[in-house]
Amino acid sequence: MKQIQFAYQGKEAFIQDVRKIKQWCHQNLSSVVMFDIYSEILDKSAVDTICSVIKTEIPQAVYSGCTTNGNIIQGELSKSNICIICTVFEYPDTRIEVMQYRIDDDKSSQVGKQVVEYVNNNSWIKAVEMFITIRGLSTTEICGELSKMRKGVELFGGGAFAIDIDEQLAYVFSSAGECEKGSVVFRFIGGDNFYAQTWQISGWKPLGEHHTVTRSEGKVLYEIDNQPAFDVYYKYLNIENDRYFFKNSLEFPLIYKKGESIIMRAPTGSTPDRALMMTANIKEGTSVRMAYGDPETILRTVMSYGEQVSAFQPQAIRIFSCAARKFFWGKMADTETKPFHGLAPTSGFYTSGEFLRSGDELIQHNVTLVIAAFREGEAVYGRGVDFNMRGFEFTKQISVISRLANFIEVSTAELEKANQKLEKMAVTDGLTKLFNRMKIQDDIIDLVRSDEKVALIMIDIDDFKKVNDTYGHDEGDLVLRSLSDLIMDVINTTGIQASAGRWGGEEFMVCIWGDDAQGAQQIAEQLRLGFNKINFKDAGYQTISAGVTHAQQDEDPEKLCIRVDDALYAAKKAGKNRVVTL
Repeated sequence: MKQIQFAYQGKEAFIQDVRKIKQWCHQNLSSVVMFDIYSEILDKSAVDTICSVIKTEIPQAVYSGCTTNGNIIQGELSKSNICIICTVFEYPDTRIEVMQYRIDDDKSSQVGKQVVEYVNNNSWIKAVEMFITIRGLSTTEICGELSKMRKGVELFGGGAFAIDIDEQLAYVFSSAGECEKGSVVFRFIGGDNFYAQTWQISGWKPLGEHHTVTRSEGKVLYEIDNQPAFDVYYKYLNIENDRYFFKNSLEFPLIYKKGESIIMRAPTGSTPDRALMMTANIKEGTSVRMAYGDPETILRTVMSYGEQVSAFQPQAIRIFSCAARKFFWGKMADTETKPFHGLAPTSGFYTSGEFLRSGDELIQHNVTLVIAAFREGEAVYGRGVDFNMRGFEFTKQISVISRLANFIEVSTAELEKANQKLEKMAVTDGLTKLFNRMKIQDDIIDLVRSDEKVALIMIDIDDFKKVNDTYGHDEGDLVLRSLSDLIMDVINTTGIQASAGRWGGEEFMVCIWGDDAQGAQQIAEQLRLGFNKINFKDAGYQTISAGVTHAQQDEDPEKLCIRVDDALYAAKKAGKNRVVTL
């Protein structure tokens, strides 16, 4: 595999470049010639000119490309508006085909099905590369269909963009179609001696508290924590709901976990009613956080994956990097991409979204670096090249930002831990560590109103006042804690659906629900017998009485609690140390 990368400098110069490539192919072994064309400018005439030259000079060549937010050649951000990468494959069985489809929300599912059917029926395909215009498109449907592609096929790509990130227009093009918006290009690569491997690099770290997606429909995220979704960006980052929202929020995506994958989603815009427009859906109930770029974490992650790429022994490397990463690094945009060129010729572009298949699922990412490495022939042991990131240093400004973000992250974690402790204290009895009366009452009310089968067990320690008067309150506290421990032990060992709380003084309440409720009498008896076996150091053996009752259909929770109290009173009146059911 041989690769040539160069900037487009006009038609005549390009003709000469292509003729040199054609001459090299005639003099050397070659099977397929493939061109990648990346353009920062929305100039269809320039693209058409480039494509026309390729068709004329090397008619059998395949080509594809898109408009971009920046071009990467030789691992660096190119200063040229249009960059061209020519890859010449040398093994005779290497094969490449290109397909292009018009796409919108209505057609995306069908396009995905057609591509999957083609791949599944062609065993020679080992990698599928995708260029797609995603502004205004939900990629959820097409990603879902493409995820059904047969196992073992690498699937990756990038979203077309423009140098102006506020520009909605973007183009893709190929030897199978025209330069057009609302379109997707698939490039199929394979053969017995072709190998591909992919990686996803993030480095963005969660920041601040967890939030819950409470309302979303398709690619529109309406509410987070039951408030307009935009409000999290205004509250925490002071970003206004104006035409600059996309630009200002791009470096601060929402981050969440889906299975084993970490996914980041950057909103593409905000609406007047403060909803967020996304390029893929985030399901209701998903726990999300905001994320920020941490330079040290990014470079450590790049180093780690760079060593894996090196072990693959690539002959060419493709990079799909989110435009947000370019903005994040600024003049240091080459920091995370240039080292890969030391392993193999490296090219790519800055995207509006990155695609990578993880396991069986194709996921659209934002603010992510997707690496695809290619090779013809088996890897040769001992031929790997060291991945070298020496020479990169952080600016003082970036170091301060990183440390400040770390301070906020640690402080937030400590605050969340403190809040969790306070929340637990608010519903917990301090002595027994069971729920307090307010909490167990709330549980009873919620369960009865939910139409669940519910049973209550109310427990009282017989003659408990004598224990306190005779042996002191320390021994009394020990008796109370021992009963609470017994209650929780019985609940845990039997596996019943139940909650327990201290009702007041020496009284306890156990609430059992579901099918387990019918066994409440047996549970109460188990507690009575278990407590009778405890021999306290000073107080010796003690007993309990218990009342049991079951909720009736549409019963008022207060009446249920009165009836279980009556059952306990009946047990006391009948001589104590017994269970009575009413």
